[in-house]
Amino acid sequence: MLFNQPLKPARLLRRYKRFLADVELQDGEFITVHCPNTGSMLGCSTPGAPVMISRSDNPKRKYPHTLEMVEVDGSWVGINTSLTNNLVREALEGGLFPELGRFEEIKAEVKTGQSRLDFLLKSGKELTYLEVKNCTLAQEGVARFPDAVTDRGARHLRELLSLHQQGHRAAIIFCIQLDNVTHFAPANKIDPLYAEILAEVTAKGVLALACQAEVSPSGIVVNKRLPTRY
Repeated sequence: MLFNQPLKPARLLRRYKRFLADVELQDGEFITVHCPNTGSMLGCSTPGAPVMISRSDNPKRKYPHTLEMVEVDGSWVGINTSLTNNLVREALEGGLFPELGRFEEIKAEVKTGQSRLDFLLKSGKELTYLEVKNCTLAQEGVARFPDAVTDRGARHLRELLSLHQQGHRAAIIFCIQLDNVTHFAPANKIDPLYAEILAEVTAKGVLALACQAEVSPSGIVVNKRLPTRY
C-alpha cells in the first residue's frame, strides 16, 4: 500500500483524548492532528518523537491531518489502525496465509452473533472467519498485543471460538507494524485475561497467525510471517 501523497515530517508533542495529538511541523507551526488508534500506544507516544502525518482532501474534516507513523528506536511504527485491514487483505490476496486455504471471495465487516468481525473468506460452502489486530508494542524483541486491557478483543476471541465450534474455520491475525522483533506473544502482563482466552481458543482450534509489515514514509506492505508463542 502506497500513500497517495508524500507524508509530512513533524515532532510529536502529546497524544490525548485517544483520537488527538499535537505536533510541531518543521517550520515551527503547531497543529492538532487526528490520531486513528484506540489503544494506549504504549511505547509509541513519547513526546519529541519524530512522526509522519498525512493530509486529507476532505474539506469537512475538523482536523485535516492524520498521524500515520511514529519513529521508535530508529524505525517507523505504523499506528494508523484504519489501514490495517487493507494491509492484511493485500497479504491474503497475495497468498501469505496458506493455512487458510483457497478462497473465492473476501467479505469485509461481517456481523456474527454479538460481534462484528473483520473478514469472511468464502470457498464454496466453506467459511473462514477472521479478526485482525494491529500490533505496535515491542518489549525485549517481542511483538505484543494488546497495549491496554481490551474487553472487546476478548469478546472477539470468544466469538471466533463459537464459530469454530459450529464447524467453520476461524483465525485471528496480528498485523505487526514495527521492526526489530522476532515473534509475537500476547501481552500477558498488560491484559492477563486476554492472554488466557487466546491460549484457550487456540488450544481448541482457532488459528493465531502473525505477519509483519515493512513501514516507511512511502508506503506500508505486509511481506513477512512471524511465529506466535504463548
